[in-house]
Amino acid sequence: MENTPAWLINSFIYLSAAVIAVPISKALGLGAIIGYLAAGMAIGPWGLGLVSNVDDILHFAEFGVVLMLFLVGLELEPKRLWSLRRPIFGWGSAQVLCCAGALFIYFDLLGQWSPALFGDWRVALVAALGLALSSTAIALQVMGERNLLPTASGQAGFSILLFQDVAAIPILALLPLLAGHFDATMAASGSNVPQVPINRVYEALKIVAVIGGIVLGGRLLLRPLFRWIARSKTPEIFTAASLLLVVGIAGLMQFAGLSMALGAFLAGVLLAESEYRRELETDIEPFKGLLLGLFFIAVGMSVDIPSVLKSPGLMAVLVLGFMAIKAAVIYSLARAQGLAFQDRPVFTLLLAQGGEFAFVVFQAASGARVIAPETASLLVGAVAVSMLLSPLVLVAIDKLLLPRFANCGAPPMDEISELQAAPIIIAGFGRYGQIISRLLIAHGHTCTVLDHDAEMIEAAARFGYRVFYGNAARLDLLRTAGAATAKILVIAIDNKIQSIDIADLAREHFPHLKIVARARDVTHWHELRDHGVTLVQREMFESSLQSGASVLELLGHAPEQVALSTQRFRAHNLDLFEKMHPHFKDNDRLIAVAKQGRQQFEEQMAQEREAGKARDAVLGR
Repeated sequence: MENTPAWLINSFIYLSAAVIAVPISKALGLGAIIGYLAAGMAIGPWGLGLVSNVDDILHFAEFGVVLMLFLVGLELEPKRLWSLRRPIFGWGSAQVLCCAGALFIYFDLLGQWSPALFGDWRVALVAALGLALSSTAIALQVMGERNLLPTASGQAGFSILLFQDVAAIPILALLPLLAGHFDATMAASGSNVPQVPINRVYEALKIVAVIGGIVLGGRLLLRPLFRWIARSKTPEIFTAASLLLVVGIAGLMQFAGLSMALGAFLAGVLLAESEYRRELETDIEPFKGLLLGLFFIAVGMSVDIPSVLKSPGLMAVLVLGFMAIKAAVIYSLARAQGLAFQDRPVFTLLLAQGGEFAFVVFQAASGARVIAPETASLLVGAVAVSMLLSPLVLVAIDKLLLPRFANCGAPPMDEISELQAAPIIIAGFGRYGQIISRLLIAHGHTCTVLDHDAEMIEAAARFGYRVFYGNAARLDLLRTAGAATAKILVIAIDNKIQSIDIADLAREHFPHLKIVARARDVTHWHELRDHGVTLVQREMFESSLQSGASVLELLGHAPEQVALSTQRFRAHNLDLFEKMHPHFKDNDRLIAVAKQGRQQFEEQMAQEREAGKARDAVLGR
């Protein structure tokens, strides 16, 4: 192992840690981010000590955040981005300024308790500005996993995160000014300090030139360049060009002292209307995933466990204090924005944690001698711990808070109270129930529709449908819906347990009702049949069968032959399910019956194909 290159050893360590930790974390329901962070803590300098160059790895892994912002930019066309200008600069600036103000007061008070660490107002200001920023990597990763970006809360969160990337630039520019004031005091006492650069005009012109070059180059050069590369018909070169684009723009932004992620996002927006957008996404996505995973591992490695253990009380006060203050401010902003009550907890938590730009701010402040190295180490540890805690708290919110308050904040709905007399009751007005009710209404039949989702009822009312608020699993509401006189009960809800409860309730108290039920899958079908429901339809069966028939016709099979084969397959499948049902609790027997039925059907179809060929030969086809 002495002659083995360090990059090969480190690559093996990173990949091994990720492959072991992430599947375990996912299996425990904790998500991939927790797995990456735990892997980093395990292999880092404060764990097993397998990796020591944490800063180098973190700087390299930040490129994963750059790639992620590039892909986000590809999803936003310039017109759509322009429509977000008010949320970005309105709510974004409100979040940064309000959080920074509240945190400055908090650290100013904390300085009275620990004057050695936070006694100077400059330290309180830097700490407040750095901790006001949130983790773009974690927030966008979670939003992507939950498909939140297209929602109102996702758009609001993204706007704030984008403004934070912009705000990091003036925050970093402010540090030399603070250092200059601090160094002037030291110079008066005879200390030797570095001089602060004063040529701000050159810096401003450089920033304008870089951004202007990216915008103009993106408009005039990128599409012809990718078109020329695509003509070479070498996919690996197109991938190389995609990476070169992101790396080049990130380098330009770094040269101008700007955010690399912001530059990559801007490049993505410029290519959002390009015909090569999808191919760029396909090429960049694998690199983004790997580097983001490496970034989270590096964050886990950066958790300074000795500092946490040395002052656990102070670390707890720091982490819980700044996260609680940010959560209170962000929740108030979410409420002012009019976000749905159910969206606020996740929205608040995703922005309440510290962010990766805080690492840069505190390290730069320490280098500029604005804050002491001990204070910077403590603040960096607090940010890392908050990034570690956030996914764990998110799991707790999902399992404990959101289910309990699922309908809180929704407009009050009056439950069905007047006795109904329609011959058909439909429980559930989702996609399945809507199709059934529309078909029945089109044939002149009246239905009593029940649903306990307030948002669904409001949406149905906007389209002219009358849906009553109520849970069909309650006997009193089922009776008020007219179950005593109705003829048919359609169970169209997607919750397996509730659908079975409704079926049991109806069969016990209203045995005259004929029940037609929706089954989500094979197991649900057998369970409903086991509870006495005979008319059960699997929700995907018919649509899958029709899609299969379309494929056969596209392959050249005669439509009448396809229709006959589809009909036979349907009949065989239903007959097979009836044979399997008595054994659905005996897994071995169930599999044996299924295999036997499938083999018989395949043999039958093979015989029919041979007979068809013989017929065609006789007829000279």
